[in-house]
Amino acid sequence: MKEEERRVEYRLVKGSRGPRRDFRITVGLREGWDPEGRVYDVSEAVRTAKAWMRRRAEARQPALSGMFARAEVTYAWRRQDDSVGSDREPVAIFAGEAVHAYLGALPDEEIEAMLNELAAELGQALGQERIYVAFCDRTWILDRSEDGREETL
Repeated sequence: MKEEERRVEYRLVKGSRGPRRDFRITVGLREGWDPEGRVYDVSEAVRTAKAWMRRRAEARQPALSGMFARAEVTYAWRRQDDSVGSDREPVAIFAGEAVHAYLGALPDEEIEAMLNELAAELGQALGQERIYVAFCDRTWILDRSEDGREETL
């Protein structure tokens, strides 16, 4: 005889309702701009992020949590001689939410600072020149170039 299924009820967690604050960091897995550059596995990005999270937790600082996925960015461009080029590049995407129940008291500026900190560590570990970041309704690009084009973190 089958056991009767028991219905499990879920309730809203007190203090968990709040504004949605999604984020995403997209970092290349192919080192540098060279098509022959080393291609890292997404597990390298995961290891780097986990180490960053752990250091922050040990220092009693808040940390972001999220999910990694491997994807490919595809793009095209017009060259100076008017011909067209196209390519694709493997990327790791770290996506999540600044969950209100855990990070709701932090202002957007602090979340952005954490995103920039983590993005810079991911970029360094994976040999990247640029890292693409999105938070709520804003996006920005972090660039490692040494030509002084923009402000540094």
